[in-house]
Amino acid sequence: MISDWLRAAATALQFLTRLPIPGGASADPARFEADIGRAIILFPLAGTLVGALAAAALWLASMLWPLPLAILLALALEARLTGALHEDAVADLCDGLGGGRTAEEVLRIMKDSRIGAFGLLGLAFALALRAGGLMALPDAASAAIVLVVSGWAARLLMLAAMLAIPPMPGRAGLGGSVASRAGPRSLALALLLTLPVPLLGLWWDARAMLLAAIAAVLFLAWFRRLVLRRLGGSTGDCFGFAAYAGLVLTSLAFAAGP
Repeated sequence: MISDWLRAAATALQFLTRLPIPGGASADPARFEADIGRAIILFPLAGTLVGALAAAALWLASMLWPLPLAILLALALEARLTGALHEDAVADLCDGLGGGRTAEEVLRIMKDSRIGAFGLLGLAFALALRAGGLMALPDAASAAIVLVVSGWAARLLMLAAMLAIPPMPGRAGLGGSVASRAGPRSLALALLLTLPVPLLGLWWDARAMLLAAIAAVLFLAWFRRLVLRRLGGSTGDCFGFAAYAGLVLTSLAFAAGP
Protein backbone atom coordinates (compact mmCIF):
# COMPACT_ATOMS: atom_id res chain seq x y z
CA MET A 1 0.00 0.00 0.00
CA ILE A 2 2.79 2.41 0.92
CA SER A 3 4.66 1.50 -2.26
CA ASP A 4 1.51 2.26 -4.29
CA TRP A 5 1.33 5.78 -2.87
CA LEU A 6 5.06 6.33 -3.31
CA ARG A 7 4.69 5.40 -6.97
CA ALA A 8 1.66 7.72 -7.19
CA ALA A 9 3.73 10.57 -5.70
CA ALA A 10 6.47 9.92 -8.25
CA THR A 11 3.84 9.89 -11.01
CA ALA A 12 2.40 13.23 -9.87
CA LEU A 13 5.85 14.85 -9.85
CA GLN A 14 6.75 13.35 -13.23
CA PHE A 15 3.47 14.62 -14.68
CA LEU A 16 3.75 18.18 -13.34
CA THR A 17 7.49 18.81 -13.17
CA ARG A 18 10.80 18.01 -14.84
CA LEU A 19 12.38 16.84 -11.61
CA PRO A 20 14.41 13.62 -12.06
CA ILE A 21 12.07 11.41 -10.04
CA PRO A 22 12.57 7.63 -10.32
CA GLY A 23 9.67 5.20 -10.34
CA GLY A 24 6.24 6.52 -11.25
CA ALA A 25 3.48 5.18 -13.44
CA SER A 26 3.84 1.73 -14.91
CA ALA A 27 3.68 1.01 -18.64
CA ASP A 28 1.00 -1.55 -17.87
CA PRO A 29 -2.39 0.08 -18.74
CA ALA A 30 -4.20 -1.35 -15.73
CA ARG A 31 -1.44 -0.28 -13.35
CA PHE A 32 -1.28 3.16 -15.00
CA GLU A 33 -5.00 3.70 -14.35
CA ALA A 34 -4.48 2.92 -10.67
CA ASP A 35 -1.33 5.04 -10.42
CA ILE A 36 -2.82 8.11 -12.12
CA GLY A 37 -6.01 7.78 -10.07
CA ARG A 38 -3.92 8.16 -6.91
CA ALA A 39 -1.53 10.68 -8.48
CA ILE A 40 -4.18 13.31 -9.23
CA ILE A 41 -5.02 13.41 -5.53
CA LEU A 42 -1.40 14.45 -4.96
CA PHE A 43 -1.34 17.18 -7.64
CA PRO A 44 -1.93 20.02 -5.11
CA LEU A 45 0.81 18.55 -2.92
CA ALA A 46 3.18 18.53 -5.91
CA GLY A 47 2.21 22.13 -6.64
CA THR A 48 2.98 23.04 -3.05
CA LEU A 49 6.45 21.51 -3.41
CA VAL A 50 7.11 23.49 -6.59
CA GLY A 51 5.91 26.66 -4.87
CA ALA A 52 8.10 25.94 -1.84
CA LEU A 53 11.20 25.49 -4.02
CA ALA A 54 10.45 28.76 -5.81
CA ALA A 55 9.85 30.45 -2.44
CA ALA A 56 13.22 29.23 -1.15
CA ALA A 57 14.90 30.62 -4.26
CA LEU A 58 13.12 33.94 -3.78
CA TRP A 59 14.17 34.15 -0.14
CA LEU A 60 17.81 33.49 -0.98
CA ALA A 61 17.78 35.86 -3.96
CA SER A 62 16.20 38.63 -1.88
CA MET A 63 19.32 38.66 0.31
CA LEU A 64 21.35 39.80 -2.70
CA TRP A 65 18.95 41.69 -4.95
CA PRO A 66 15.85 43.90 -4.68
CA LEU A 67 12.51 42.09 -4.32
CA PRO A 68 11.33 42.56 -7.95
CA LEU A 69 14.48 40.94 -9.31
CA ALA A 70 14.31 38.15 -6.72
CA ILE A 71 10.73 37.44 -7.81
CA LEU A 72 11.70 37.21 -11.48
CA LEU A 73 14.52 34.82 -10.63
CA ALA A 74 12.14 32.66 -8.57
CA LEU A 75 9.60 32.56 -11.40
CA ALA A 76 12.35 31.61 -13.86
CA LEU A 77 13.39 28.73 -11.60
CA GLU A 78 9.77 27.62 -11.26
CA ALA A 79 9.36 27.58 -15.05
CA ARG A 80 12.48 25.44 -15.28
CA LEU A 81 11.19 23.03 -12.63
CA THR A 82 7.87 22.56 -14.42
CA GLY A 83 9.22 22.68 -17.96
CA ALA A 84 6.96 25.72 -18.48
CA LEU A 85 4.10 23.22 -18.68
CA HIS A 86 1.33 25.62 -17.72
CA GLU A 87 2.84 28.60 -19.56
CA ASP A 88 2.82 26.53 -22.74
CA ALA A 89 -0.86 25.70 -22.17
CA VAL A 90 -1.70 29.39 -21.78
CA ALA A 91 0.00 30.26 -25.07
CA ASP A 92 -1.59 27.34 -26.93
CA LEU A 93 -5.12 27.97 -25.71
CA CYS A 94 -4.94 31.73 -26.32
CA ASP A 95 -3.67 31.10 -29.85
CA GLY A 96 -6.37 28.53 -30.53
CA LEU A 97 -9.31 30.49 -29.15
CA GLY A 98 -8.05 33.73 -30.62
CA GLY A 99 -7.37 32.44 -34.12
CA GLY A 100 -9.87 29.61 -34.61
CA ARG A 101 -13.57 29.88 -35.36
CA THR A 102 -14.58 26.23 -35.23
CA ALA A 103 -13.50 23.59 -32.74
CA GLU A 104 -11.43 21.89 -35.44
CA GLU A 105 -9.60 25.13 -36.26
CA VAL A 106 -8.96 25.81 -32.58
CA LEU A 107 -7.45 22.33 -32.10
CA ARG A 108 -5.33 22.63 -35.24
CA ILE A 109 -3.86 25.94 -34.07
CA MET A 110 -3.27 24.63 -30.55
CA LYS A 111 -1.27 21.69 -31.93
CA ASP A 112 0.98 24.01 -33.94
CA SER A 113 4.32 24.37 -32.13
CA ARG A 114 4.66 27.95 -33.35
CA ILE A 115 3.35 30.75 -31.15
CA GLY A 116 1.13 33.43 -32.66
CA ALA A 117 0.11 36.93 -31.62
CA PHE A 118 -2.74 35.78 -29.39
CA GLY A 119 -0.54 33.25 -27.63
CA LEU A 120 2.27 35.76 -27.17
CA LEU A 121 -0.01 38.44 -25.77
CA GLY A 122 -1.92 36.00 -23.56
CA LEU A 123 1.24 34.56 -22.05
CA ALA A 124 2.86 38.00 -21.67
CA PHE A 125 -0.15 39.41 -19.83
CA ALA A 126 -0.46 36.30 -17.64
CA LEU A 127 3.22 36.47 -16.64
CA ALA A 128 3.03 40.23 -16.09
CA LEU A 129 -0.07 39.99 -13.91
CA ARG A 130 1.44 37.25 -11.79
CA ALA A 131 4.81 38.94 -11.43
CA GLY A 132 3.13 42.29 -10.81
CA GLY A 133 0.93 40.79 -8.11
CA LEU A 134 3.97 39.33 -6.34
CA MET A 135 5.92 42.58 -6.69
CA ALA A 136 3.03 44.51 -5.13
CA LEU A 137 3.48 42.55 -1.89
CA PRO A 138 5.26 44.32 0.95
CA ASP A 139 8.21 41.99 1.51
CA ALA A 140 9.96 38.77 0.57
CA ALA A 141 8.22 36.79 3.31
CA SER A 142 4.79 37.66 1.89
CA ALA A 143 5.90 36.80 -1.64
CA ALA A 144 7.31 33.46 -0.46
CA ILE A 145 4.05 32.57 1.31
CA VAL A 146 2.06 33.46 -1.81
CA LEU A 147 4.29 31.30 -4.01
CA VAL A 148 3.58 28.30 -1.78
CA VAL A 149 -0.16 28.97 -1.45
CA SER A 150 -0.61 29.76 -5.14
CA GLY A 151 1.27 26.61 -6.14
CA TRP A 152 -1.25 24.63 -4.11
CA ALA A 153 -4.27 26.60 -5.32
CA ALA A 154 -3.28 26.30 -8.99
CA ARG A 155 -3.20 22.50 -8.98
CA LEU A 156 -6.37 22.30 -6.89
CA LEU A 157 -8.11 24.51 -9.47
CA MET A 158 -6.73 22.29 -12.22
CA LEU A 159 -8.22 19.26 -10.47
CA ALA A 160 -11.54 21.11 -10.08
CA ALA A 161 -11.49 21.90 -13.81
CA MET A 162 -10.97 18.21 -14.59
CA LEU A 163 -14.05 17.46 -12.52
CA ALA A 164 -16.20 20.31 -13.88
CA ILE A 165 -15.41 20.17 -17.61
CA PRO A 166 -15.96 16.89 -19.47
CA PRO A 167 -13.29 15.84 -22.00
CA MET A 168 -13.77 16.78 -25.64
CA PRO A 169 -15.79 14.02 -27.35
CA GLY A 170 -13.76 11.69 -29.53
CA ARG A 171 -10.42 13.13 -28.39
CA ALA A 172 -8.52 10.58 -26.33
CA GLY A 173 -5.26 12.00 -25.08
CA LEU A 174 -3.14 11.95 -21.96
CA GLY A 175 -5.00 14.95 -20.54
CA GLY A 176 -8.33 13.25 -21.13
CA SER A 177 -7.20 9.97 -19.59
CA VAL A 178 -5.99 11.80 -16.49
CA ALA A 179 -9.14 13.93 -16.25
CA SER A 180 -11.35 10.86 -16.49
CA ARG A 181 -9.96 9.73 -13.14
CA ALA A 182 -10.98 12.94 -11.37
CA GLY A 183 -14.07 12.93 -9.18
CA PRO A 184 -15.52 14.62 -6.10
CA ARG A 185 -13.69 12.13 -3.88
CA SER A 186 -10.36 12.99 -5.52
CA LEU A 187 -10.94 16.71 -4.97
CA ALA A 188 -11.99 16.19 -1.35
CA LEU A 189 -8.99 13.96 -0.57
CA ALA A 190 -6.60 16.38 -2.29
CA LEU A 191 -7.92 19.22 -0.13
CA LEU A 192 -7.77 17.13 3.03
CA LEU A 193 -4.19 15.99 2.43
CA THR A 194 -3.00 19.56 1.90
CA LEU A 195 -5.19 21.34 4.46
CA PRO A 196 -2.23 23.00 6.23
CA VAL A 197 -1.49 25.03 3.08
CA PRO A 198 -4.80 26.93 2.89
CA LEU A 199 -4.70 27.27 6.68
CA LEU A 200 -1.30 28.93 6.27
CA GLY A 201 -2.84 31.32 3.75
CA LEU A 202 -5.76 32.06 6.06
CA TRP A 203 -3.39 32.74 8.95
CA TRP A 204 -1.28 35.07 6.81
CA ASP A 205 -4.19 36.95 5.20
CA ALA A 206 -7.72 35.58 5.63
CA ARG A 207 -9.27 38.28 3.43
CA ALA A 208 -6.93 37.45 0.56
CA MET A 209 -7.67 33.71 0.81
CA LEU A 210 -11.40 34.40 0.72
CA LEU A 211 -10.95 36.68 -2.29
CA ALA A 212 -8.83 34.04 -4.05
CA ALA A 213 -11.48 31.36 -3.41
CA ILE A 214 -14.26 33.55 -4.80
CA ALA A 215 -12.15 34.44 -7.84
CA ALA A 216 -11.39 30.75 -8.47
CA VAL A 217 -15.08 29.78 -8.34
CA LEU A 218 -16.05 32.61 -10.70
CA PHE A 219 -13.21 31.75 -13.07
CA LEU A 220 -14.17 28.07 -13.15
CA ALA A 221 -17.80 28.90 -13.95
CA TRP A 222 -16.75 31.25 -16.77
CA PHE A 223 -14.05 28.93 -18.09
CA ARG A 224 -16.35 25.90 -18.16
CA ARG A 225 -18.88 27.82 -20.22
CA LEU A 226 -16.17 29.10 -22.59
CA VAL A 227 -14.58 25.70 -23.18
CA LEU A 228 -17.87 23.91 -23.74
CA ARG A 229 -19.05 26.62 -26.13
CA ARG A 230 -15.85 26.82 -28.18
CA LEU A 231 -14.56 23.24 -28.02
CA GLY A 232 -17.38 21.10 -26.74
CA GLY A 233 -15.12 19.68 -24.05
CA SER A 234 -11.74 20.03 -22.40
CA THR A 235 -8.20 19.16 -23.49
CA GLY A 236 -4.94 18.95 -21.59
CA ASP A 237 -4.18 22.58 -22.46
CA CYS A 238 -7.45 23.64 -20.82
CA PHE A 239 -6.30 22.13 -17.53
CA GLY A 240 -2.88 23.76 -17.82
CA PHE A 241 -4.55 27.11 -18.49
CA ALA A 242 -6.74 26.65 -15.41
CA ALA A 243 -3.66 25.94 -13.31
CA TYR A 244 -1.92 29.11 -14.44
CA ALA A 245 -5.11 31.06 -13.83
CA GLY A 246 -4.93 29.79 -10.25
CA LEU A 247 -1.38 31.13 -9.93
CA VAL A 248 -2.40 34.54 -11.26
CA LEU A 249 -5.66 34.87 -9.30
CA THR A 250 -4.06 33.90 -5.99
CA SER A 251 -1.20 36.35 -6.50
CA LEU A 252 -3.60 39.17 -7.35
CA ALA A 253 -5.84 38.35 -4.38
CA PHE A 254 -2.94 38.69 -1.93
CA ALA A 255 -1.78 41.86 -3.68
CA ALA A 256 -5.18 43.53 -3.29
CA GLY A 257 -5.07 46.30 -0.73
CA PRO A 258 -7.11 46.31 2.50
